Amino acid sequence: MKVSLPRLLWYENDSLDVEFPDEWEVEYCPMRGAERPALTGRQVEQAILNPIGTPRLRDLARGKKRAVILFDDMTRPTRIYELAPVVLRELAAGGMREEEIVFVCALGTHGALTQNEFRKKLGPEIVERFRVFNHNIYENCLEVGTTSRGTRLFVNREVMEADLRVGIGCVTAHAQVGFSGGGKIVLPGVSHVDSIAHYHLDVEAMAKETTGLGNFDNNILRFEIEEAARMTGIDFLVNITVNARGETSAVFAGELFEVHEKAVALAKELYATEPRPRDKEVVVANAFVKANEMAISLLLGAIALKDLAGTIVVIADSPEGQVIHYLLGRFGRDYGGRQYPVGTIPESVRMIVMAPHMDKAFGDWFSNPEMITWTRDWDQTLGLLREELKPGARVAVVPNATMQYYADF
Repeated sequence: MKVSLPRLLWYENDSLDVEFPDEWEVEYCPMRGAERPALTGRQVEQAILNPIGTPRLRDLARGKKRAVILFDDMTRPTRIYELAPVVLRELAAGGMREEEIVFVCALGTHGALTQNEFRKKLGPEIVERFRVFNHNIYENCLEVGTTSRGTRLFVNREVMEADLRVGIGCVTAHAQVGFSGGGKIVLPGVSHVDSIAHYHLDVEAMAKETTGLGNFDNNILRFEIEEAARMTGIDFLVNITVNARGETSAVFAGELFEVHEKAVALAKELYATEPRPRDKEVVVANAFVKANEMAISLLLGAIALKDLAGTIVVIADSPEGQVIHYLLGRFGRDYGGRQYPVGTIPESVRMIVMAPHMDKAFGDWFSNPEMITWTRDWDQTLGLLREELKPGARVAVVPNATMQYYADF
């Protein structure tokens, strides 16, 4: 059996063909919305020009002096260059001048983007015409207030000093908050590290059982994020969903909470895995959309193994390496950020990471990265699998393991 997997989202966005022996039982497990067609430019424009629950952006812009556009980083597939031009035309129609508009990358605790990455994300024209800033989690944040769960909220100064705030981001399944998007553009997006740490550690501990992949409706982290967004005041939000190739498949624009609710409702359908893999000996988990956060793939792989025992193959084709993560990352031989390590590879699981651009730091989110077996290509990986698997071996392939979820988990 041969399977074609998407790879290199921000590069060639091409495919990798992987072939399995005919004597193995291989189940291909895509997300339901894999083949949903990409929107045309006209469809994108119409979604932003006809907002949900709020006046048009041009009307919100009238009389405003400073606008900030928040956007997500390279760990997310959002093609800001398809969306931001429509937003900018609306701001201009509302009377705002270019020099009154800035962009801020909502990095959370991820590392700063380079100009080359800004060009990939925003397009060269925006980078050349507008000031684009990375959020700094350690400096230049203003205190906004304290949430009902005790988070002292400090937010990026450029964001808080603007009198019109626009957010642009995407919705995917998320390992803690259920689904991304919405108020995450604020917390953790443009918040101070102390605020982020309290949210991630202390707030989650108050009701950890409500959190997790695909758990959204009663998620305590979601509620904390939404409170932070209300306190900050996002005037207009654009959230998208994507198809199997990371193309924009739906756009929702307007009032933050209504937009996010509608986007998540669709995302629950689009990103659900079908068929749902169970009781497998091997799971091949392709880290496509978030190849630079390949550790996320381990969860979907582990859930699909029989009795949490077997082999997980994570395909992590990430030329830029793994994203710097100041909260979860490792910054020395045995120490790291405030939430390091984010996980441990179970002894019952053999983890193979196929990384054509591998460096040893790929495994540093785990407390025991020495458990990882490294390979560089599919032939080498398949050779290792042949050594352990017999005819009839039960194998699952999850093509977008960093954005899919299991609806019944």
